[in-house]
Amino acid sequence: MSSHDSHASSPDSRSAVGLAEDGVLSAQPTGIAPLTAALASPTQHERHQLGIFLLPGFAMVALFSMIEPLRIANRLRGTRLYQWTLASQDGAPVKASNGMVLPVDTARDELPSVDKLVVCTSFAPEAYLEDRTLQWLEQRSRSGCQLGGVDTGCFVLARAGLLTGKTVTLHWESLPEFTQRFDEVDAVESLYEISDDGFFCAGGSAPLDMSLELIRRQHGQTLYQAVREQLILDQGRLPASRQRGLSQQSADLADPLLRRAITRMENTLEAPLSIEALAEELGLSWRQLERRFQQGLGCTPQAYQGERRLLHARTLLHDTRHGITDIALACGFTSHSSFTRAFRRRFGITPTQARRQPPRPMSNWAQMVSN
Repeated sequence: MSSHDSHASSPDSRSAVGLAEDGVLSAQPTGIAPLTAALASPTQHERHQLGIFLLPGFAMVALFSMIEPLRIANRLRGTRLYQWTLASQDGAPVKASNGMVLPVDTARDELPSVDKLVVCTSFAPEAYLEDRTLQWLEQRSRSGCQLGGVDTGCFVLARAGLLTGKTVTLHWESLPEFTQRFDEVDAVESLYEISDDGFFCAGGSAPLDMSLELIRRQHGQTLYQAVREQLILDQGRLPASRQRGLSQQSADLADPLLRRAITRMENTLEAPLSIEALAEELGLSWRQLERRFQQGLGCTPQAYQGERRLLHARTLLHDTRHGITDIALACGFTSHSSFTRAFRRRFGITPTQARRQPPRPMSNWAQMVSN
């Protein structure tokens, strides 16, 4: 059995600097050395032991998205900041959903003590689940280990009775079945959820965002930004960010440029593009873009974009427990106060008041711009 902070054992491909089996560079490239020097070596309590439990059919993209930010954090700090151990039910290699087989470090019952334990599953999460695994998860929880789920891992944790009253997320495709079966769990459609209750994410690329947020919380903004730059990410997505588009309405529009414009707006709610920048991306003038919105939707681009942001905010207020400031940022507002003013103008009540009211049905695009 072995634990990892990187699976690489060859020299770093972008430099002549050696990378040991434990993932820590033997020397730092010129651009990295100042950062390593600026960050003091972690004390023992700052080091994190992560157990990763794989069931057959797990999504490899989700697994690697979770591990890579941690590996990079180790590389930048020049020390074993994060260590992880892969486990399966019997210690045998596990076949992923893409057909590739991944060796693990240990069997379930031989996994050493870890700070956190995450269950990684994808399609048919309970197809190979053993009763002994449910008992083992209960034992780990009682011992103080914090549990998490990636993709559909919450099905396994809920089967073990470990999610009652907790807020979790999982892949949007599996949410309807999960909420129907486990109504004692607060399951929401967000990218990830991190709290004292555990850590959960939607799969796909969402584990990347979750690991980045864990790095930020545990080791600060400087390391978080450095890891993000290594991953070539403009910005980390917020937990309240959407897993998918708000609607399928753009598919019903005849104008392909209008469909592209709407998709781009929905994908940038956190950092809205200016209408001028959007028009330039589409090869249109500002007036040409406005004309297409008026013809196809009966409103201006600004009105459509603003309404989308506010409707999404209202959904998050009703469907999640995220703080109002977090929701404001996830919907492209720069502050709690600017969000509250816009929300009150549109709905006649504050976000806090809206959260206390029962949810209203979502309007269609024609109604929403005329209300």
